[in-house]
Formats: sequence, structure tokens, C-alpha cells
Amino acid sequence: MNKSELVAAIAEKSGLTKVDSTKALDSLLEAVTEALTKEEKVQLVGFGTFEVRHRKAREGRNPRNPEEKIHIPASKAPVFKAGKTLKEAVNK
Repeated sequence: MNKSELVAAIAEKSGLTKVDSTKALDSLLEAVTEALTKEEKVQLVGFGTFEVRHRKAREGRNPRNPEEKIHIPASKAPVFKAGKTLKEAVNK
């Protein structure tokens, strides 16, 4: 499912127009992005949790030249952990 298909599904289930559904989806995505940028957790009970995890700096190998070591800098990664209700719905 891509974004336009998701917008159509939201419009159908909520009774909103596609324009309003697009605004709602864009607002949700923007709010989640802003919260993660501030390293805040976003918990949607029953659906799941979005959060930021920190990755430490580490040594790696160059795939083109396995003998060469490269430095991989520390970074942050957005992570989604599915909630119980979502897991149960998927596993039916």
C-alpha cells in the first residue's frame, strides 16, 4: 500500500474527503517526525511505539576491500515497536 492508497482507505473508512484525509495523514507524519527529532517517544496504545535509538561508533570492513577497516560514526535510528493489539491482528 502506498500513500495514495492509504489516503483513499482513510477517506473511505472515516467519511472524509481525500483532500482532508491527505491533510490528516500529512499532519500525523509531521507530528511524529517532529517528536522523533526531539528524541521523544510517540506511543499509540494498541498500535505501537515510535522512538529513537542511538547507535555507537564502531569499526567496519569496506565491502569492496575486506582487508580495509573503516570507521562508522555514531548515529540515531528511528525504530517502531508494534503493540500487542497490532501483533495479535497480524497473527490471526
